[in-house]
Amino acid sequence: MGYAPPERLRRDGQGLGVADTLYVPGFLDGGYADTVFVQVLEESRWQHERLSLFGRVVTAPRLTTWYGDAGTVYRYSGTTRVAEPWTTVIGGLATKVTAALERPFNYVLVNRYRDGNDMLGWHADDERDLGPSPVIAAVSLGAERMFRIRPREGGASLGQVLGHGSLLVMWGASQRRYKHCLPRTRKHVGERLSFTFRLTGQA
Repeated sequence: MGYAPPERLRRDGQGLGVADTLYVPGFLDGGYADTVFVQVLEESRWQHERLSLFGRVVTAPRLTTWYGDAGTVYRYSGTTRVAEPWTTVIGGLATKVTAALERPFNYVLVNRYRDGNDMLGWHADDERDLGPSPVIAAVSLGAERMFRIRPREGGASLGQVLGHGSLLVMWGASQRRYKHCLPRTRKHVGERLSFTFRLTGQA
């Protein structure tokens, strides 16, 4: 049997209409979510990544930082990122996510979307470092944004607005069967942070 989120977490959440996905609104209480949002914005060293996509080097339309256990790395889009040490606030958030999912995580990629122009294109978190059936736990803080998911071969997509303090979990065959994205929006939206926790390889 592969991994599945604990029943108590599933009772608090809802599926996205595709297999092996769960959305939990209000995973974090409002005061704690507000505190984490402000501290991470102020304390992190944000970078404008240069990524290799389809044979071209491009600047990512968002800011990024990453944290994790000592020596932990994540390789994606032609880059190798060694984790910064856990801070008190992000380490505390990691502990909450690990306890809720009953699943270890050793790395978090944090994306900062400054406004509606910042986005994340269609992709799957299927890098070799993550193993064949990765568990991805994404905590959203700040402005609401639309998350979309669709079959790898194309076709209609399904959408879910990700709210402040929410948790999105993808596991099992979700990365093999689907791609997901965070599209641009013309709406006036504030800043958003996305913390995607994962278990990845060691340097």
